[in-house]
Amino acid sequence: MMQGYNIHANGIRQHLIRYPGQGPELLLIPGITSPAITWGFVGERLAEGFDVHILDVRGRGLSEAGDLDYTLDAMADDVIALAERMNRPVVLGHSMGARTAIRAARKAPEPISGLILVDPPMSGPGRRSYPANWPWYGDSIRVAQKGCGVEEMRRFCPTWTEEQVALRAEWLHTCQWGAIRIAFDGFATDDIHADMPQIRLPARLVIAGGATVVLPEDADEMKSLMPQLEIRKVEGAGHMIPWDDLEGFLAAVLDFTA
Repeated sequence: MMQGYNIHANGIRQHLIRYPGQGPELLLIPGITSPAITWGFVGERLAEGFDVHILDVRGRGLSEAGDLDYTLDAMADDVIALAERMNRPVVLGHSMGARTAIRAARKAPEPISGLILVDPPMSGPGRRSYPANWPWYGDSIRVAQKGCGVEEMRRFCPTWTEEQVALRAEWLHTCQWGAIRIAFDGFATDDIHADMPQIRLPARLVIAGGATVVLPEDADEMKSLMPQLEIRKVEGAGHMIPWDDLEGFLAAVLDFTA
């Protein structure tokens, strides 16, 4: 059964949801506007192979918000502080969460046993832009802040199930607008590729075959920068891979060992 809990780490209150399992600890870092609870249906299944802890990233969900540092380095320091309190977890990051995991592993690899990087944006200084546009995020947050239902939120997520859209309508208002804006702008300014050659941890890249966030040439470049990197692709899935193909996502992740 899921267990929500709070701890004080890196100077703030961090909220996580645990899905207990018999395997190694896994710290899951969601993407830019995904509170931990929205990954619950994934956490339940990941518990077949891991002891799963899903983070509400600062400024989202039930973690501390307000006048905080929302940069990539601050989020990476959160991951490090949490990992130090765990038993060398595998860190699984999706999208922004994958970029956060990369920065954390470069800054302090000791408390982390391995990385699962799920469709990280390949944008950065001098690189192509992240394929999603800011209004999709900013407008949907404003709608959620006013209070909205499934039908109002569905226009932002037309392919999601009724339950998935309902969760987003319920929880998106907890994503602080300014925190999301800073993180989105960081996709263009943070250089995660400079971090990669310094990472020696076991690592796997999971690519959404039906999206353009990680192109084949991006995967090749990552492999050249991190020779230990394993690469898996979930064919046909969009950027939110488990939302489109949960079984394909699990097949790409559950056999990871560090």
